[in-house]
Amino acid sequence: MNEPTVRLSIYLGVLGLLAIAEMVFPRRAPGQARRSRWPVNLGLSVLNTLLLRFAFPAAAVGAAVWAAEADWGLFHSLPAPLWLAALLSFLLLDLAVYGQHRVLHAVPWLWRVHRGHHIDLDVDVTTAVRFHPIEMVLSMLWKIAVVVALGAPAEAVLVFEIVLNAASMFSHARIAMPAALDGLLRRVLVTPDMHRIHHSIHRDETDSNYGFLLSAWDRLLGSYRARPREPLETMTLGVEGFRTPKTAGLLSLLLNPFRGP
Repeated sequence: MNEPTVRLSIYLGVLGLLAIAEMVFPRRAPGQARRSRWPVNLGLSVLNTLLLRFAFPAAAVGAAVWAAEADWGLFHSLPAPLWLAALLSFLLLDLAVYGQHRVLHAVPWLWRVHRGHHIDLDVDVTTAVRFHPIEMVLSMLWKIAVVVALGAPAEAVLVFEIVLNAASMFSHARIAMPAALDGLLRRVLVTPDMHRIHHSIHRDETDSNYGFLLSAWDRLLGSYRARPREPLETMTLGVEGFRTPKTAGLLSLLLNPFRGP
């Protein structure tokens, strides 16, 4: 199996398992019917996949292979064993994604690009793939730049991409977990209850819990929030001013970055 096939198979498997878990162990009542949200979210996923494959045929893994052949990047200059270069690359790539996420919230025009992810009035496993195509292109350019600068091993980049995608779907999933399990997991990983706070309608809560995979960056860099002001079961999600069916469609979402603040 080639790399795209492996990634697609894992993506569909994780998506299916978490969608079933949401039905069996729901954390909260749905904010909207799936039939009104899933076509938009999954449609964006298909559109973005085709766009990235066309614009970046080799993507971040190809950039890692190119950097190795050109002997570019930090880990091609340092005498680090492969296992250490791979581990550090994995951690630094996750930090880079965290940093990118903070910038998307901090810079007004980038927030308008990213805002479509937050306009979702519910949060479930499909929200993890609800990103504007402009954001996907910018994210890939940033990831390629980081991969080349690090000289990250291609194997580490591939594992990171797969794990990050699965972790993003998990952190967005509308699944219930015992409080003790959630507390244990979030010492290391971003859990659904932790990340749901990031989708709060209150901007101070939206500007917290930026991580998708490791929770350490939020804790170390001062953006961790343990609990929202409203109960997690009933907290209001979304973005003020974009909470009507008129703003929820695919075309409206694609045009959203060009609307007002």
